[in-house]
Parts: sequence; C-alpha cells; structure tokens
Amino acid sequence: MEGEGIFPTVVLRLGPVELTDTLLTSLGLTLAFWLGGIGLSRRLRLKPGPMQAALEGIVLAMEEAISQVLPAHAQRVGPFIMGLWWFLLAANLIGLIPGLHSPTRDLSITSALAVLVFLSVHWFGIQSEGIQGYLGHYLKPFPFLLPFHLVSEITRTVALAVRLFGNMLSLDLVALIVLLLAGFLVPVPILMLHIVEALVQAYIFGMLALVYIASGMHAREQPKESAA
Repeated sequence: MEGEGIFPTVVLRLGPVELTDTLLTSLGLTLAFWLGGIGLSRRLRLKPGPMQAALEGIVLAMEEAISQVLPAHAQRVGPFIMGLWWFLLAANLIGLIPGLHSPTRDLSITSALAVLVFLSVHWFGIQSEGIQGYLGHYLKPFPFLLPFHLVSEITRTVALAVRLFGNMLSLDLVALIVLLLAGFLVPVPILMLHIVEALVQAYIFGMLALVYIASGMHAREQPKESAA
C-alpha cells in the first residue's frame, strides 16, 4: 500500500502536487530552526548559561573544520555549511521520534539538498573568481575535456543525493528488521546505532559539500599561489 512502512506517505494533494510526510517534516524543521534561532538568541543574550557554552563549543568546532579546508573563505562559506550540518543532524535524528520519519530517507529530499550544494558550488565560485574566470576552468587543461568536466559535475551531485538516501534508508530497514525479529529486547543498541549513523552521515555530507565548494573557489587561486 502507498506510503506504508519506511516509504514516504502522501499526506496532502494540491492538484498535481503531492505533499509527503518527509516534505512537511523538512518544512517544519526549517520553520523550527528559524523561530528557535530567534528565540534562543534573545534568551542567551538575556541569560547566558551552560547552554550557551555548549552551543559555542559546537559552533567553534564547526568553524575549525571549515577553516581547515577553506581558511581564507571560512567566514563566507561557514554559515551555509553550518546551516547544512544543523539541518541534516536534525533531519537524521527526527526519525527517533515515534510517528515521524527522517526526511533524508526520501530521495526527493536528498536530491534537493544535493542540487542546493551543486548551485552553491557555482555561486561561491563565481563570487570568488568572476563568471569568466570560473567558467574558464572547465576548459583547462584542454578544451576537449569540457564534456568530462560536465559529466563529473552531474555524477557527483547524483552520488551525493544517493549516498545519503541509501545510508539513511538502509539504517531504517535494519532497525525495522531487527525490531521485528528480536522485538523490543534490543532498543538501546539500535538507538545508539541510529544516533551514530545520523552524526556520521550529516558530517560526511557537509564535508563533501565543503570540499566541492573549495574546489570551485580554488580553481584560479592555485596558479596564483604557485606563481607567488
């Protein structure tokens, strides 16, 4: 039956547009982050405490990871990558709440995230080098390699979407099979596996996005540095 089990469920139809539970969950997470960020920032300004210290530690760790890859552009790229990390972490973990499913087990959601990364690579690359300089690197070292560069752009975007989708879907499948075979005798190991996998997949997706952006922004910087 449509929408049963681990697969997305169509909750609402608006003409030809189908709204699934994973899409609504993603929209809800986005709204929650926006409203929660406003409320949390006001609360922390008025009453600093342990929560502020914990959040600052997490943000500093994220900034350090970004600076290791893009030290000269960490301030520019950091908000996008950190926002991606926070969203993926919440999206991967929300499946632990009864009645909800991880949006990242839906290929349409992971594809949208991969397309967002694809567009961000070109956005930051053009900002860094200018449109002529950025597009020119597709013709290097030889112009006849242009089709291979284009195929590479497409395949890595598809791989980014499928990798996250496959890992999160397989995690849900494994958890479902184990619970069906063993009942609820092993909930804690399954819970820990889900948490660890959610953290790992969020980190990998964000780091791959960061590496792709760095490769675009450094397309013309490397020759300049070597010449210096």
